[in-house]
Amino acid sequence: MTFDTPVDRRNTHCVKWDGMEGIYGVSPDEGIAMWVADMEFRAPDPIKKAVQDMVDHGVYGYFGDESKYRAAIQWWMQERHGWTIDPSWIFTTHGLVNGTALCIDAFTQPGDGVVLFTPVYHAFARVIHAANRQVVECELVNNDGRYEMDFDAYDAQMLGNERMLILCSPHNPGGRVWTKAELESVAAFAKRHDLILVSDEIHHDLTMPGQTHIPMRHIDGITDRLVMMTATTKTFNIAGSHSGNVIIEDPDLRAKFSGRMAALGISANSFGLHMATAAYSPEGAAWVDELREYLNENRKIFDAGINAIPGLSSMPLEATYLAWVDFSGTGMTREEFTNRVEQTAKIAANHGPTFGTGGENFLRFNLGAPKAQIEDAVARMQKAFSDLQ
Repeated sequence: MTFDTPVDRRNTHCVKWDGMEGIYGVSPDEGIAMWVADMEFRAPDPIKKAVQDMVDHGVYGYFGDESKYRAAIQWWMQERHGWTIDPSWIFTTHGLVNGTALCIDAFTQPGDGVVLFTPVYHAFARVIHAANRQVVECELVNNDGRYEMDFDAYDAQMLGNERMLILCSPHNPGGRVWTKAELESVAAFAKRHDLILVSDEIHHDLTMPGQTHIPMRHIDGITDRLVMMTATTKTFNIAGSHSGNVIIEDPDLRAKFSGRMAALGISANSFGLHMATAAYSPEGAAWVDELREYLNENRKIFDAGINAIPGLSSMPLEATYLAWVDFSGTGMTREEFTNRVEQTAKIAANHGPTFGTGGENFLRFNLGAPKAQIEDAVARMQKAFSDLQ
C-alpha cells in the first residue's frame, strides 16, 4: 500500500472527523482533523484479510483457544523488543484505557494517590478521577524543548498516600523515548515510595529512525511491582478493535488483577483477537517499518514549517506520531492562539491543558496522515500566523 492515498472518513461514525465540529467548531468539509490519536491509513493487508475471513465465514461467535494469539504476542515482543514473556502473563483488555482503569481498580483504593508525570495522556487523569482516586501531578521539566524528570522535586511532593505510578513510555504528548538511566530512576522512585508501576507502552513500536525503545521490564529489580501494558491498536491503526494487553510477571500482582477481571466479567472481543494475531507477523512488521519511515518524513515537513513561524516550537519527536507544539513564544493568550488554529487555519488539535500541568501553552497535532495533508496543515498554520513572520 501507499501511505499517500487519502481515505475519506467523513460520515463513517469516525469520532475524529464526524465529532470535531461539535467540539472544536471546525467543519469536516473545510477543516483538518488532527486531534484523536488514530491515523488516516488503512490497516495492513494481513489484518484486512483476517477480518474478511471472519466476514466470509459469517458466524461471529465466542473466541476460543488463544494459543495462536498469545504466541503471536510472544513472537512480537521477543522479535521487536527483546522481551521474553510467558503466555500465562497476558491479560486481554478492551484497550489500554480500560487496562489502566482495571489496574487502578485492582491495586488501589478510593482516596489513594496515583502519580502522573505531566503533561501526559489525558485519559489517565480522567479514569483516576472517575475512580475516586487522587491525581498527583509531578511536572516534567521542559529543558530547552526536551522533557526531563526531576526526582528531587517529586520526592518532596509525596505525601505517603500514593499507591501507584503510571508511566507513559514512549511519552505522549512529548514524544520522548526514555533512556535506560531515566527508566532506572523511575524504578527507584517507585521503590522508594512503594508504588505499583504501570508502564503504558502503547507507542513502543512507533519510534523514529535511530531511536530505541527500552521496555520497563528490562530494568532490573522491578518485576514485583511492575505492570506492563502494550497493544496492536496504535501501531497498526486498529483502535476501534478495542484490544490491549496487560502483561504481569509477578504472580501476586497477577492474581489480584485476574480477580478483578473475573469479578467485572471482562472478556475479549473476537475481532480484536483475530486482528492482533494477524498484525503480529512478519508481514505486519514490514508494514510497520515502512510506516515509521513515512511518519519520520511527515515529522520533518511539519517541524520545518512550524518552527519557521516565529514564536512557535515543535518539540523534537523521538517516538509516536503526535507533535507537541509550544505557542508561548508568541506572547499570545491560550485563547488567542487556539482561536487562530481552529477558526483561521481550520485545524482541530488537542488542547494542551487537558494533558495536565505544563500543557497550558501547547497544542497536540496528529501527523499520522498522508503527506499532502501535513503540507496543507503547515501552509494553513503559516497563513494563520503570517503577521508574526
